[in-house]
Amino acid sequence: MNPDPQNKRVIIHVDMDAFFAAVEQRRRPELKGRPVVVGGDGDPFKRRVVSAASYEARTYGIRSAMPLREAYRRCPGAVFLPVDFEAYTRASEEVFNILKGYSQLIEPAGLDEAFLDMTAACGGVEEFGTSEVRERFEQASVIAKDIKKRIREGTGLTASVGIGPNKLIAKIASDMNKPDGLTIIREEDIQRVLFPLPPSRLWGVGKKTAERLKSMGIETIGQLAGAPAETLMDAFRKGIGQGLHEHALGIDESPVITTWERRSMSREVTYQWDIRGDTRDMKVIRETLSLLAGEIAGALRQEGYRGRTITVKIRYHDFQTVTHAKTIPHYTDSRDVIEEGAVGLLSAFQWTKKVRLVGIRVSNFE
Repeated sequence: MNPDPQNKRVIIHVDMDAFFAAVEQRRRPELKGRPVVVGGDGDPFKRRVVSAASYEARTYGIRSAMPLREAYRRCPGAVFLPVDFEAYTRASEEVFNILKGYSQLIEPAGLDEAFLDMTAACGGVEEFGTSEVRERFEQASVIAKDIKKRIREGTGLTASVGIGPNKLIAKIASDMNKPDGLTIIREEDIQRVLFPLPPSRLWGVGKKTAERLKSMGIETIGQLAGAPAETLMDAFRKGIGQGLHEHALGIDESPVITTWERRSMSREVTYQWDIRGDTRDMKVIRETLSLLAGEIAGALRQEGYRGRTITVKIRYHDFQTVTHAKTIPHYTDSRDVIEEGAVGLLSAFQWTKKVRLVGIRVSNFE
Protein backbone atom coordinates (compact mmCIF):
# COMPACT_ATOMS: atom_id res chain seq x y z
CA MET A 1 0.00 0.00 0.00
CA ASN A 2 1.29 3.44 -0.88
CA PRO A 3 1.77 5.53 2.24
CA ASP A 4 -0.86 8.23 2.58
CA PRO A 5 0.57 11.46 4.05
CA GLN A 6 -2.81 12.06 5.67
CA ASN A 7 -2.37 8.81 7.57
CA LYS A 8 -0.08 10.65 9.97
CA ARG A 9 -3.31 11.89 11.46
CA VAL A 10 -5.16 10.46 14.44
CA ILE A 11 -8.92 10.71 13.94
CA ILE A 12 -11.62 9.76 16.43
CA HIS A 13 -15.18 9.07 15.28
CA VAL A 14 -17.85 9.23 17.99
CA ASP A 15 -21.15 7.58 17.08
CA MET A 16 -24.01 7.61 19.58
CA ASP A 17 -25.76 4.25 19.99
CA ALA A 18 -29.36 4.07 18.64
CA PHE A 19 -29.52 7.76 19.48
CA PHE A 20 -33.21 8.69 19.04
CA ALA A 21 -34.38 5.50 20.72
CA ALA A 22 -31.80 5.88 23.51
CA VAL A 23 -32.99 9.43 24.22
CA GLU A 24 -36.56 8.12 24.49
CA GLN A 25 -35.45 5.37 26.87
CA ARG A 26 -33.54 7.93 28.93
CA ARG A 27 -36.58 10.10 29.51
CA ARG A 28 -38.87 7.08 29.96
CA PRO A 29 -36.86 4.71 32.20
CA GLU A 30 -39.66 2.13 32.04
CA LEU A 31 -38.74 1.59 28.36
CA LYS A 32 -35.18 0.45 29.09
CA GLY A 33 -34.68 -3.10 27.97
CA ARG A 34 -37.77 -2.99 25.76
CA PRO A 35 -37.89 -2.83 21.94
CA VAL A 36 -38.44 0.82 21.01
CA VAL A 37 -39.13 2.07 17.48
CA VAL A 38 -39.10 5.79 16.62
CA GLY A 39 -40.73 6.97 13.41
CA GLY A 40 -43.38 9.28 11.97
CA ASP A 41 -46.01 10.19 14.53
CA GLY A 42 -45.65 6.86 16.30
CA ASP A 43 -48.52 5.15 14.49
CA PRO A 44 -47.15 1.92 12.97
CA PHE A 45 -50.15 1.62 10.63
CA LYS A 46 -49.36 4.83 8.77
CA ARG A 47 -47.04 5.01 5.81
CA ARG A 48 -43.89 6.18 7.53
CA VAL A 49 -40.45 4.70 8.04
CA VAL A 50 -38.33 3.84 11.06
CA SER A 51 -36.04 6.69 12.10
CA ALA A 52 -34.35 4.71 14.88
CA ALA A 53 -34.67 1.38 16.63
CA SER A 54 -33.31 0.37 20.01
CA TYR A 55 -30.93 -2.57 20.09
CA GLU A 56 -33.71 -4.65 21.64
CA ALA A 57 -35.82 -3.90 18.54
CA ARG A 58 -32.93 -4.66 16.21
CA THR A 59 -32.89 -8.26 17.40
CA TYR A 60 -36.16 -8.60 15.45
CA GLY A 61 -34.48 -7.37 12.28
CA ILE A 62 -35.89 -3.84 12.57
CA ARG A 63 -33.65 -1.23 10.93
CA SER A 64 -33.72 2.46 10.03
CA ALA A 65 -35.65 3.33 6.85
CA MET A 66 -37.80 0.17 7.17
CA PRO A 67 -41.55 0.84 6.77
CA LEU A 68 -43.21 1.11 10.16
CA ARG A 69 -45.78 -1.46 9.11
CA GLU A 70 -43.02 -3.97 8.48
CA ALA A 71 -41.47 -3.14 11.87
CA TYR A 72 -44.84 -3.80 13.51
CA ARG A 73 -45.18 -7.09 11.65
CA ARG A 74 -41.80 -8.19 12.96
CA CYS A 75 -42.42 -7.07 16.52
CA PRO A 76 -46.03 -6.20 17.42
CA GLY A 77 -44.97 -5.81 21.05
CA ALA A 78 -42.54 -2.98 20.32
CA VAL A 79 -43.17 0.50 21.70
CA PHE A 80 -43.74 2.87 18.75
CA LEU A 81 -42.99 6.54 19.44
CA PRO A 82 -43.17 9.74 17.37
CA VAL A 83 -40.05 11.57 16.25
CA ASP A 84 -39.19 14.43 18.63
CA PHE A 85 -36.41 16.40 16.99
CA GLU A 86 -36.38 19.04 19.71
CA ALA A 87 -35.53 16.44 22.35
CA TYR A 88 -32.85 14.87 20.16
CA THR A 89 -31.32 18.27 19.36
CA ARG A 90 -31.08 19.10 23.07
CA ALA A 91 -29.43 15.75 23.79
CA SER A 92 -27.05 16.29 20.86
CA GLU A 93 -25.99 19.64 22.31
CA GLU A 94 -25.18 17.91 25.60
CA VAL A 95 -22.89 15.48 23.77
CA PHE A 96 -21.18 18.12 21.64
CA ASN A 97 -20.53 20.31 24.68
CA ILE A 98 -18.55 17.37 26.08
CA LEU A 99 -16.65 16.80 22.82
CA LYS A 100 -15.62 20.45 22.61
CA GLY A 101 -13.48 19.88 25.69
CA TYR A 102 -11.21 17.51 23.73
CA SER A 103 -10.52 19.22 20.41
CA GLN A 104 -11.23 22.40 18.48
CA LEU A 105 -11.26 20.37 15.26
CA ILE A 106 -14.72 18.78 15.40
CA GLU A 107 -16.85 17.93 12.37
CA PRO A 108 -20.49 17.14 13.16
CA ALA A 109 -21.91 14.40 10.93
CA GLY A 110 -25.50 14.71 12.11
CA LEU A 111 -27.05 14.98 15.55
CA ASP A 112 -25.51 11.73 16.73
CA GLU A 113 -21.98 11.52 15.37
CA ALA A 114 -18.81 13.56 14.94
CA PHE A 115 -15.20 13.37 13.82
CA LEU A 116 -12.44 14.75 16.07
CA ASP A 117 -8.95 15.42 14.75
CA MET A 118 -6.71 14.46 17.69
CA THR A 119 -3.43 14.67 15.79
CA ALA A 120 -2.12 17.69 17.69
CA ALA A 121 -3.16 16.22 21.04
CA CYS A 122 -1.27 13.04 20.20
CA GLY A 123 2.00 14.60 19.06
CA GLY A 124 1.51 16.45 15.77
CA VAL A 125 2.22 15.35 12.18
CA GLU A 126 6.01 15.09 12.03
CA GLU A 127 7.58 11.91 10.60
CA PHE A 128 7.42 8.92 12.94
CA GLY A 129 7.92 5.17 12.89
CA THR A 130 5.84 2.18 13.92
CA SER A 131 6.52 2.49 17.64
CA GLU A 132 5.54 6.16 17.62
CA VAL A 133 2.35 5.33 15.71
CA ARG A 134 1.38 2.79 18.35
CA GLU A 135 2.12 5.27 21.12
CA ARG A 136 -0.05 7.94 19.48
CA PHE A 137 -2.93 5.58 19.00
CA GLU A 138 -2.60 4.46 22.62
CA GLN A 139 -2.87 8.11 23.65
CA ALA A 140 -5.97 8.42 21.47
CA SER A 141 -7.40 5.30 23.11
CA VAL A 142 -7.03 6.84 26.56
CA ILE A 143 -8.79 9.98 25.30
CA ALA A 144 -11.55 7.91 23.68
CA LYS A 145 -12.20 6.01 26.90
CA ASP A 146 -12.50 9.29 28.76
CA ILE A 147 -14.91 10.64 26.12
CA LYS A 148 -17.10 7.56 26.48
CA LYS A 149 -17.01 7.81 30.27
CA ARG A 150 -17.96 11.50 30.31
CA ILE A 151 -20.79 10.98 27.82
CA ARG A 152 -22.17 8.07 29.86
CA GLU A 153 -21.93 9.92 33.18
CA GLY A 154 -23.02 13.30 31.81
CA THR A 155 -25.92 12.24 29.62
CA GLY A 156 -26.84 8.69 30.54
CA LEU A 157 -26.24 7.67 26.92
CA THR A 158 -23.60 5.45 25.36
CA ALA A 159 -21.34 6.02 22.36
CA SER A 160 -19.25 3.77 20.17
CA VAL A 161 -15.87 5.18 19.21
CA GLY A 162 -13.53 4.38 16.34
CA ILE A 163 -9.91 5.50 16.02
CA GLY A 164 -8.09 5.52 12.70
CA PRO A 165 -5.54 7.34 10.54
CA ASN A 166 -8.31 9.08 8.61
CA LYS A 167 -12.06 9.70 8.69
CA LEU A 168 -12.98 6.72 6.53
CA ILE A 169 -11.17 4.22 8.74
CA ALA A 170 -12.34 5.83 11.99
CA LYS A 171 -15.95 5.66 10.78
CA ILE A 172 -15.65 1.97 9.87
CA ALA A 173 -13.98 1.28 13.23
CA SER A 174 -16.77 2.90 15.27
CA ASP A 175 -19.33 0.62 13.64
CA MET A 176 -17.48 -2.63 14.33
CA ASN A 177 -18.28 -3.21 18.01
CA LYS A 178 -21.61 -1.54 18.69
CA PRO A 179 -23.05 -0.73 21.12
CA ASP A 180 -20.68 0.98 23.58
CA GLY A 181 -17.61 -0.17 21.64
CA LEU A 182 -14.08 1.14 21.17
CA THR A 183 -12.13 -0.01 18.12
CA ILE A 184 -8.69 1.01 16.85
CA ILE A 185 -7.60 0.44 13.24
CA ARG A 186 -4.03 1.54 12.51
CA GLU A 187 -2.68 1.79 8.97
CA GLU A 188 -0.89 -1.54 9.45
CA ASP A 189 -4.27 -3.14 10.30
CA ILE A 190 -6.17 -1.90 7.25
CA GLN A 191 -5.70 -4.90 4.97
CA ARG A 192 -6.36 -7.45 7.73
CA VAL A 193 -9.49 -5.72 8.99
CA LEU A 194 -10.99 -4.11 5.88
CA PHE A 195 -10.27 -6.55 3.09
CA PRO A 196 -12.71 -9.29 4.25
CA LEU A 197 -15.58 -6.78 4.57
CA PRO A 198 -18.17 -6.17 1.84
CA PRO A 199 -17.73 -3.03 -0.30
CA SER A 200 -20.96 -1.63 1.17
CA ARG A 201 -18.96 -0.68 4.28
CA LEU A 202 -17.19 2.01 2.25
CA TRP A 203 -18.52 5.53 1.72
CA GLY A 204 -20.44 5.92 -1.49
CA VAL A 205 -21.17 2.22 -2.04
CA GLY A 206 -24.93 1.92 -2.02
CA LYS A 207 -27.13 -0.92 -3.19
CA LYS A 208 -26.76 -0.20 -6.91
CA THR A 209 -22.99 0.22 -6.76
CA ALA A 210 -22.67 -2.97 -4.70
CA GLU A 211 -24.74 -4.87 -7.27
CA ARG A 212 -22.61 -3.49 -10.10
CA LEU A 213 -19.43 -4.54 -8.31
CA LYS A 214 -20.88 -8.00 -7.66
CA SER A 215 -21.59 -8.40 -11.36
CA MET A 216 -17.88 -7.70 -11.88
CA GLY A 217 -16.98 -10.47 -9.43
CA ILE A 218 -16.11 -8.03 -6.64
CA GLU A 219 -17.71 -8.98 -3.32
CA THR A 220 -15.09 -7.89 -0.76
CA ILE A 221 -13.09 -4.75 -0.15
CA GLY A 222 -9.95 -6.81 -0.76
CA GLN A 223 -11.17 -7.75 -4.24
CA LEU A 224 -12.04 -4.12 -4.87
CA ALA A 225 -8.56 -3.05 -3.77
CA GLY A 226 -7.04 -5.60 -6.16
CA ALA A 227 -9.03 -4.40 -9.16
CA PRO A 228 -7.09 -2.06 -11.49
CA ALA A 229 -8.09 1.57 -11.03
CA GLU A 230 -8.53 1.84 -14.80
CA THR A 231 -11.13 -0.95 -14.75
CA LEU A 232 -13.12 0.81 -12.04
CA MET A 233 -12.90 4.14 -13.84
CA ASP A 234 -14.19 2.47 -17.03
CA ALA A 235 -17.07 0.80 -15.17
CA PHE A 236 -18.04 3.95 -13.26
CA ARG A 237 -17.39 7.62 -13.83
CA LYS A 238 -13.70 8.46 -13.57
CA GLY A 239 -13.95 10.25 -10.22
CA ILE A 240 -16.13 7.54 -8.69
CA GLY A 241 -13.89 4.73 -9.89
CA GLN A 242 -10.78 6.44 -8.55
CA GLY A 243 -12.52 7.08 -5.23
CA LEU A 244 -13.58 3.43 -4.91
CA HIS A 245 -10.02 2.30 -5.57
CA GLU A 246 -8.53 4.66 -2.96
CA HIS A 247 -11.12 3.91 -0.30
CA ALA A 248 -10.64 0.16 -0.75
CA LEU A 249 -6.98 0.76 0.04
CA GLY A 250 -7.93 2.73 3.14
CA ILE A 251 -6.87 6.06 1.64
CA ASP A 252 -8.92 9.11 2.60
CA GLU A 253 -7.45 12.60 2.50
CA SER A 254 -10.62 14.48 3.44
CA PRO A 255 -10.00 16.90 6.30
CA VAL A 256 -12.06 17.33 9.44
CA ILE A 257 -14.28 20.26 8.47
CA THR A 258 -15.25 22.47 11.39
CA THR A 259 -17.67 24.74 9.51
CA TRP A 260 -20.65 23.76 7.41
CA GLU A 261 -22.77 25.72 4.99
CA ARG A 262 -26.29 24.61 4.11
CA ARG A 263 -26.72 23.93 0.40
CA SER A 264 -30.42 23.18 0.21
CA MET A 265 -33.68 23.11 2.14
CA SER A 266 -36.33 20.47 1.47
CA ARG A 267 -39.64 19.19 2.74
CA GLU A 268 -41.77 16.28 1.55
CA VAL A 269 -45.01 14.47 2.34
CA THR A 270 -45.80 10.77 1.96
CA TYR A 271 -49.52 10.21 1.47
CA GLN A 272 -51.39 7.68 3.59
CA TRP A 273 -52.77 6.20 0.37
CA ASP A 274 -51.64 6.48 -3.24
CA ILE A 275 -53.43 9.25 -5.14
CA ARG A 276 -54.14 9.53 -8.82
CA GLY A 277 -52.90 12.37 -10.98
CA ASP A 278 -56.41 13.24 -12.14
CA THR A 279 -58.17 16.60 -11.88
CA ARG A 280 -59.52 15.95 -8.37
CA ASP A 281 -56.28 14.68 -6.90
CA MET A 282 -54.17 17.35 -8.62
CA LYS A 283 -55.91 19.74 -6.23
CA VAL A 284 -54.51 17.68 -3.34
CA ILE A 285 -51.02 17.82 -4.86
CA ARG A 286 -51.22 21.59 -5.30
CA GLU A 287 -52.40 21.99 -1.70
CA THR A 288 -49.45 19.86 -0.61
CA LEU A 289 -47.03 22.04 -2.55
CA SER A 290 -48.54 25.15 -0.93
CA LEU A 291 -48.03 23.63 2.53
CA LEU A 292 -44.45 22.60 1.78
CA ALA A 293 -43.61 25.98 0.25
CA GLY A 294 -44.78 27.68 3.43
CA GLU A 295 -42.68 25.41 5.63
CA ILE A 296 -39.56 25.92 3.51
CA ALA A 297 -40.04 29.69 3.32
CA GLY A 298 -40.31 29.91 7.09
CA ALA A 299 -37.20 27.79 7.58
CA LEU A 300 -35.25 29.86 5.02
CA ARG A 301 -36.09 33.11 6.81
CA GLN A 302 -35.25 31.59 10.19
CA GLU A 303 -31.79 30.51 9.01
CA GLY A 304 -31.14 33.59 6.87
CA TYR A 305 -31.05 32.00 3.41
CA ARG A 306 -32.64 32.76 0.05
CA GLY A 307 -32.50 30.46 -2.97
CA ARG A 308 -32.96 30.51 -6.73
CA THR A 309 -33.42 26.85 -7.73
CA ILE A 310 -36.74 25.14 -7.01
CA THR A 311 -37.03 21.35 -7.41
CA VAL A 312 -40.17 19.24 -7.21
CA LYS A 313 -39.92 15.53 -6.43
CA ILE A 314 -42.62 13.00 -7.23
CA ARG A 315 -42.46 9.37 -6.12
CA TYR A 316 -44.94 7.05 -7.79
CA HIS A 317 -46.60 4.00 -6.23
CA ASP A 318 -43.95 1.71 -7.77
CA PHE A 319 -41.22 3.79 -6.01
CA GLN A 320 -40.00 5.35 -9.26
CA THR A 321 -38.81 8.83 -8.27
CA VAL A 322 -38.66 11.75 -10.71
CA THR A 323 -37.49 15.32 -10.15
CA HIS A 324 -37.77 18.49 -12.23
CA ALA A 325 -36.17 21.83 -11.38
CA LYS A 326 -36.14 25.45 -12.50
CA THR A 327 -33.88 28.36 -11.61
CA ILE A 328 -35.66 31.71 -11.15
CA PRO A 329 -34.05 35.10 -11.90
CA HIS A 330 -33.82 36.35 -8.30
CA TYR A 331 -33.05 34.85 -4.88
CA THR A 332 -36.15 34.40 -2.75
CA ASP A 333 -37.49 33.27 0.61
CA SER A 334 -41.09 34.02 -0.39
CA ARG A 335 -43.73 31.35 0.06
CA ASP A 336 -45.70 32.64 -2.93
CA VAL A 337 -42.68 32.59 -5.25
CA ILE A 338 -41.63 29.09 -4.17
CA GLU A 339 -45.19 27.80 -4.51
CA GLU A 340 -45.63 29.38 -7.93
CA GLY A 341 -42.37 27.86 -9.15
CA ALA A 342 -43.26 24.43 -7.79
CA VAL A 343 -46.77 24.40 -9.26
CA GLY A 344 -45.32 25.51 -12.59
CA LEU A 345 -43.17 22.36 -12.67
CA LEU A 346 -46.14 19.98 -12.40
CA SER A 347 -46.68 20.02 -16.16
CA ALA A 348 -43.25 18.42 -16.61
CA PHE A 349 -44.34 15.18 -14.88
CA GLN A 350 -46.22 12.19 -16.22
CA TRP A 351 -49.49 11.51 -14.38
CA THR A 352 -50.29 8.02 -15.63
CA LYS A 353 -49.36 6.37 -12.32
CA LYS A 354 -50.54 6.84 -8.76
CA VAL A 355 -48.52 9.19 -6.57
CA ARG A 356 -47.01 8.17 -3.25
CA LEU A 357 -44.86 11.18 -2.25
CA VAL A 358 -44.52 14.87 -3.13
CA GLY A 359 -41.58 17.07 -2.15
CA ILE A 360 -39.99 20.47 -2.75
CA ARG A 361 -36.32 21.46 -2.48
CA VAL A 362 -34.90 24.98 -2.66
CA SER A 363 -31.17 25.31 -3.38
CA ASN A 364 -28.59 27.59 -5.05
CA PHE A 365 -28.41 29.86 -2.00
CA GLU A 366 -26.93 33.24 -1.38
